[in-house]
Amino acid sequence: MDHVIIGVDTHKNTHAAVAIDAQGARLGSTTIPATRKGYRDLDAWAAQFGHVKAFGIEGTGSFGAGLSRDLLAKGHDVRDVMRPNRQLRHLHGKSDSLDAESAARSVLNGQATAQAKAQTGSSEMIRHLKVARDSAVKAKSQAMITLKTLIVNAPADLRDTLDGVRGRITLVRHVAAMRPGEITSPTASAKAAMRAIARRWLALHEEIQAHDRELDRLVRERASELMQAHGISTMTVAEMLILLGDNPERIQSEAALAKLCGLCPIPASSGKTNRMRLNRGGNRQANAAIYRVAIVRMRDDQRTKAYAARRTSEGKTRREIVRCIKRYIVREIYRALCVPPTKAGHA
Repeated sequence: MDHVIIGVDTHKNTHAAVAIDAQGARLGSTTIPATRKGYRDLDAWAAQFGHVKAFGIEGTGSFGAGLSRDLLAKGHDVRDVMRPNRQLRHLHGKSDSLDAESAARSVLNGQATAQAKAQTGSSEMIRHLKVARDSAVKAKSQAMITLKTLIVNAPADLRDTLDGVRGRITLVRHVAAMRPGEITSPTASAKAAMRAIARRWLALHEEIQAHDRELDRLVRERASELMQAHGISTMTVAEMLILLGDNPERIQSEAALAKLCGLCPIPASSGKTNRMRLNRGGNRQANAAIYRVAIVRMRDDQRTKAYAARRTSEGKTRREIVRCIKRYIVREIYRALCVPPTKAGHA
C-alpha cells in the first residue's frame, strides 16, 4: 500500500511530474529540466515518497524518449501513456500538472498497460537508418519528378536530344554530365538546372544504397531465420523490429502484436446488432509491410495458394482471405522475434 506512481507530462525543455499513492491521493508535483541532471533529480524526488511502482510517461517515443531510456536503465517500470482524453480536458481544463496527474491515474486504474520501448540497441539503430532512408527515398522521387518536368518544358532541341536517351539511370547520368557553360540562354539555364537535379538524384541513390546495406546487415544479425521466410524482406523485418523495440518481451502474446499492427477486429456491437469492424489503428507502416508479404505469398507460395483456394471454396472473399493470411504472418513474426528460443522450441 506504500507504492507510489509517478505521472510525467513531457515537453521539449521541461517535464512536469506528479506523484500519487495507491489510493489515488496526490502527494506532490515538480518540474524538471529535460537533461540528465533533471532525470536524476526526478528519480531522487520520486524516491522520497516511497517505493515507486511505475512511471507513466506521455510521449515515450518523442519528448519523453530521453527520460524513458534513463529510467529503464535504472530498472524502473515505465509505461507509455496516451494523451489525455479531449472530453476530460474540456471539463477539467488543461495544465502540465493536470496532464501529469492524468498520466499517473492511467497507470493506477490499469488503462496504461503498455511498457515503454527500450531504445538502446539494434532496433533503435535500425529506426535511425530507416528514417534517413525514407527521407532520401522521398527526396529522390521528388527529384526525378522535377527532372522529368524540366525535360518536358525544355527548349525543343534539348528535349529532342534527351528523348532519344533510353533508361532512367542512363538518362540521369547523361544529364549529370552536361556542360551548360555560361548561362546566357534558356537552353544553358535548363541544362544547369537539370544537371543540378540529376546530380542530386545520383547522390540520393548512393545514399539509399548505403542505408540498404547497413539495414540488411543489422536485420540479419537480429533475425536471420525470419529473413529466410518466403516473401519477407529486409524492410519488412526492419519495420517489425522498430515496432517491437529492443525489449520485445514486453509483447505478451501474438494477439497483442496483431493489435499493435492494427490486424485484430474491433467490436462494433450495439443492441441487437452484433458485429466486428476493421481496425484502422495500430502501426500502419507495419500493417502495410505485412500486407505486402501476404500478397507476395498469395502470388508465389504454393501453401498459401492452396490455403486461399480452400478458403475461397468455403465462401470467403479475397479481402477476408488476405486478413486471415496476415494474421498467420503475425504469428510467424511473433514466434521469431518475441518468443525466447527455449519457449519457441516448445511452441
